[in-house]
Amino acid sequence: MTKNIAILDFGSQFAQLIARRVREAQVYCELFPWDTPAEQIMALKPQGYILSGGPNSAYETDAPFIPEFVLASGKPILGICYGMQALTVALGGQVDPSSEREYGYAEIQPLLPGTMLDELSKVWMSHADRITRLPEGFIALAKTDNSSFAAMGDLERKYFGVQFHPEVQHTQNGSQLLKHFVVEICGVQPDWTPKSIIEESLTRIRAQVGDERVLAAVSGGVDSSVAAALVHRAIGEQLVAVFVDNGLLRKGESEQVVATFRKQMGAELVVINAADEFLSALKGVTDPERKRKIVGEKFIRIFEAQAKQVGKPKFLMQGTIYPDVVESSAPDRNKADKIKTHHNVGGLPEDMDFELVEPLRYLFKDEVRGVGEALGLPESMVWRQPFPGPGLTVRCLGEVTVERVSRLRAADAILIEELSVAGFLGKAAKTSQAFAVLLPIRSVGVMGDQRTYQEAVAIRAVSTEDFMTADWTRLPHDLLAKVSNRIVNEVDGINRVVYDITSKPPATIEWE
Repeated sequence: MTKNIAILDFGSQFAQLIARRVREAQVYCELFPWDTPAEQIMALKPQGYILSGGPNSAYETDAPFIPEFVLASGKPILGICYGMQALTVALGGQVDPSSEREYGYAEIQPLLPGTMLDELSKVWMSHADRITRLPEGFIALAKTDNSSFAAMGDLERKYFGVQFHPEVQHTQNGSQLLKHFVVEICGVQPDWTPKSIIEESLTRIRAQVGDERVLAAVSGGVDSSVAAALVHRAIGEQLVAVFVDNGLLRKGESEQVVATFRKQMGAELVVINAADEFLSALKGVTDPERKRKIVGEKFIRIFEAQAKQVGKPKFLMQGTIYPDVVESSAPDRNKADKIKTHHNVGGLPEDMDFELVEPLRYLFKDEVRGVGEALGLPESMVWRQPFPGPGLTVRCLGEVTVERVSRLRAADAILIEELSVAGFLGKAAKTSQAFAVLLPIRSVGVMGDQRTYQEAVAIRAVSTEDFMTADWTRLPHDLLAKVSNRIVNEVDGINRVVYDITSKPPATIEWE
């Protein structure tokens, strides 16, 4: 890649969405905190900059600001919401508190034909400040009933600002605005495709690994499978894949993973049965962060032991993807609050013996699937239901025991079976992920005229493109009734089923 886009994050809840929309335009971009050292951002060789929104007011003394090297670069800049206001202040304009706050939909009126605003009408606003004086060289490009400067531009320097959020779905044709900026104004070729991702990944893997061997942690999920396929294509027999059966997998999953991997990949696969070891380590533990760290460390120690038997490989491959990095608040990309520690990011021990190979680290889930299809992996593998690395640990709320995991596994299998039969799972289906969660609560019920006091199961089904945001799937009531009826009748110890109708945000997709 020679031309890319750098996105500076000023703390916006929508910052990752900006990156998603730019990637959808087949342009590579990366997201950085606004105060990231210049050399890190410049290493990307950005052809343009996008400034995100944020919760601050640009006129505050300690407000985040645009780094000088960005303005000195001579590259095009697009400021969004707070980014527009920060650009205004940096270039000598005026921003003040607004007496007419704008939240939600607004009708926008373009003032100059032939700009990136041509296709816009309804936009999504979320701001309490307003620009009262444009910087020198800027003109108003659009207005709303409450804002004279809903969009502005310095056409000579190619500096632009929009007060609304083009990255959210509420702004009609907002993606076209972002595409126009990165392609037409910044001059970036839209060549970020699965083919180009594969070519670049192979080059990077070979450069990082050299002649060393790589131990691959595979789970059968799309992320680790695609990562393993990339590494195997890059270095062939230097790859040794290891599948750890931790006793926390879904029904029939261990057998399916082994059969599919050996048949489709043709790579060496070592299978380790460590169910007793994992379940013993988790005994009595209920805190979700402790669970994840225990699983993460246990995986690494097992791989280290295995490494001694295969010549001590220097590298460990993982299927880490961008949402893992963002949610774990890994130090190399963002300063957002840690939502949860993913076992393969923040849950790894600091004293492990491996260097990591993570070819998918900055890809979203849909990009990973596109790469998998381009690599020729079977649809059943590429569109397999996502499954967290810690397995059923994070879906078995409370203490993880053999009995409770078995109970959860049985309930989950019923859910997946019924959703598959009804056409709600698979590539063409709108449901992106579905699973059961065993809750650490008991409730009173009645079965066969007998009082019961048993556990409850929550059903979770979501629709999403990137797994950064998600909405709950509107499953038919008759289907939910069938699933509930089967679970309480076929699974011992469960007498209540509930359906989770919470979007992400405010919730995460997984419960722990």
